[in-house]
Amino acid sequence: MVKIIADSTCDLSKELVERYDISILPLHILLGEEEYLDGVNITPQEIYSWSDQNKTTPKTSAPSLEDAVALMKPYVEEGRELVCFSISDDMSTSGNVMRLAAEELQSEQLVRVINSENLSTGIGLQVIEAAIMAQEGKDAEMIVQYIEDLRSRVRASFVVDTLTYLHRGGRCSGLAAMAGGALKLHPRIVVEEGKMKPGKKYRGGMNKVIMSYAKDMEEDLKRAKKDRVFITHSGCHNELVDDVKTYLKSLGWFDEILETMAGGVISSHCGPGTLGVLFIEG
Repeated sequence: MVKIIADSTCDLSKELVERYDISILPLHILLGEEEYLDGVNITPQEIYSWSDQNKTTPKTSAPSLEDAVALMKPYVEEGRELVCFSISDDMSTSGNVMRLAAEELQSEQLVRVINSENLSTGIGLQVIEAAIMAQEGKDAEMIVQYIEDLRSRVRASFVVDTLTYLHRGGRCSGLAAMAGGALKLHPRIVVEEGKMKPGKKYRGGMNKVIMSYAKDMEEDLKRAKKDRVFITHSGCHNELVDDVKTYLKSLGWFDEILETMAGGVISSHCGPGTLGVLFIEG
């Protein structure tokens, strides 16, 4: 059976990783001189505390080659095909590390690396589709072809509570961050062709903003692939997440509404209070 591997930016919960037999390769997070593994020994709350205390965003880096080799090696030795997913190549060299690990193991014929052209559960949606195909006994070539056809139909977007973290990470100008704070503006960030782009700006409290953001997507949601939709957030209040969940249930469309927390790398750049609704276009 094909083995599915994804880097830690896919933001899939432990339950989903176990359900679909997915192995995770962690990226690295640097808080000053201290280095941590995403999803292993650092939490988003610890990242926010450090970031606020030091008035800067942690640096993040691709997985180490050693970790990638160690993760892939047992499956390569079994002669299994591997399909590996990375965060967009425009955002990290994670995918390149996976390719180098395949070379190191002299197993390029067994290992296929997919540039997700996405982030967070925009990757996770692709990973689950691939894992289901692997469980059905499909080979790597068939999985890769299907995912590469599907990839452009993934709809990944989110609304941020504060522009501070995007600004600290160099993804938002100081002027825009100041204006956003003063006017209580919350931009929608959309992932297109592997890059983050600003979309509609919402004004007001996050409860109102998040529901407006979700309802703006209603027509697209009603045409989405029915299997699943993700609510992915970086520590929003339960009531707010429940409101979004209730709204999605009211559409009567999705077989499964999944809630998952953004991991350390995504949280480092987006900050607390970020929420996205992610799905695949039908």
